Amino acid sequence: MKIKFIFIILSISLSTQAQTTFSFDTIFFKNPLLTKVAQHYQKYKLQIIYTQIDRDASGAPHFTTHTFHLDSSNYFYCASLVKLPCAILALEKTKALRIYSQTIMFTDSSNACQHAVKIDTTAKNNYPSVAQYIKRMALVSDNFAYSRIYEFLGTDYIHQRLKELGYPNIRIVHRFDGGCVGNENTNTNAVVFYDDNLKPIASVPNQVSETQYAHPLGNVKVGRAYINSKNKKINEPKDFSKMNYMSLENTHSILQRLIFNDYLPFEKRYEMINDDRKMLIQYLTQYPRESSHPTYNKTYYDSYKKYFLYGDSKKTITDTDIKITNIVGQSYGFMADCAYIINEKKGIEFMLSAVIYTNEDGVINDGKYEYNSIALPFLAELGRQIYSYEENRKVKK
Repeated sequence: MKIKFIFIILSISLSTQAQTTFSFDTIFFKNPLLTKVAQHYQKYKLQIIYTQIDRDASGAPHFTTHTFHLDSSNYFYCASLVKLPCAILALEKTKALRIYSQTIMFTDSSNACQHAVKIDTTAKNNYPSVAQYIKRMALVSDNFAYSRIYEFLGTDYIHQRLKELGYPNIRIVHRFDGGCVGNENTNTNAVVFYDDNLKPIASVPNQVSETQYAHPLGNVKVGRAYINSKNKKINEPKDFSKMNYMSLENTHSILQRLIFNDYLPFEKRYEMINDDRKMLIQYLTQYPRESSHPTYNKTYYDSYKKYFLYGDSKKTITDTDIKITNIVGQSYGFMADCAYIINEKKGIEFMLSAVIYTNEDGVINDGKYEYNSIALPFLAELGRQIYSYEENRKVKK
């Protein structure tokens, strides 16, 4: 098994030598479903990243990363994983504008496919804000909220800042709430911020992308057929070349930087207010039932976006010692989770990211995917087995 340390853009003193005692084969052997998927990893487009975390005497983290068929050229649709970098960039941008993330935010519209938004009934004050949109994105992966954050950022800003951070191959080029097609997706709405008396204090103009962002993998197609927007079956692979793209490696790294931001040199840290960083981590960790404004019903069960450990059950999670800070993606047969998992009482702390593709009939967008029978049970059991391994792992000092 080739071991690759992926957190290369950071300047922390880190251990890159993987422990020889760990083997994914040992983990997979313990469960028939894990064995089945691992043996057919090409069919399931399986990729896994597991990062062990050891703290030295001063509390500084040291990382050892193990990978299973990690390959950025093995395409998967990242879906809602892009909400993580967009949330981070939005908090950076509010700081740059010298406004609070809770500041009232009105979104304008300049063409028929755009949404003008001046009210948010999920917020305590009934007004939209960057913080409220991020809360909705992090807690239940809200697509409408993501689209407003995407518009606030603008396509060129997103890619310029991600390149500065060391992620030049990420592509975030469209909304999630429909309506806009083609270049309309890179024409983003004007946004105005107001104080509590509804006096304008900052604004971002309508932004039209100056660049055509080609897909890093070129011409990307998946499946043997797909259902188009008119509900017609097209007997050819679906083209993903003009859709968002983010590798599992980049997702893992972005979350790792967020969690361990305080241990980075100042020039490598995200440029956000620390309270905003803590807020984002809190929302990425909470269960929907722990939220007020908005309050979520039982449709959003505890494991709604906690695939590792719990994804194969809708029961209330009763273990209050385990905390999972994560981002998930699910669409077109692809399912991914990127998580930081900690149990301070037991001294367990690690990161785990994985993606799996389940689409037996090969038809994209027909709604027939094996999420519940294969993907979720696999991710949940993978999380449990890695957690069990961590329970018995001798932590290095």
